[in-house]
Amino acid sequence: MAQVNVSLPDDLSDWARLQATEGRFVDASDYVRDVVRRDREHGEQRARLQAAIDDGRASPISERTIEDIIADGRRRHAGR
Repeated sequence: MAQVNVSLPDDLSDWARLQATEGRFVDASDYVRDVVRRDREHGEQRARLQAAIDDGRASPISERTIEDIIADGRRRHAGR
């Protein structure tokens, strides 16, 4: 495992230690690892969403109404 040293202002350091003392994390380092892990997951989700938006913008314009699209989705979901 790689080691990274991070300097935090006192208020953030206190917050990280508090999270550990409340029993949610083993120690402040465990809390920081969790924050970084969640940030990575958030970034991956954001990238997937942006890719879907880009795909939508690149798709042709449809004459279908939003009601038609929702109805199709409901039919597909009901057929599962």
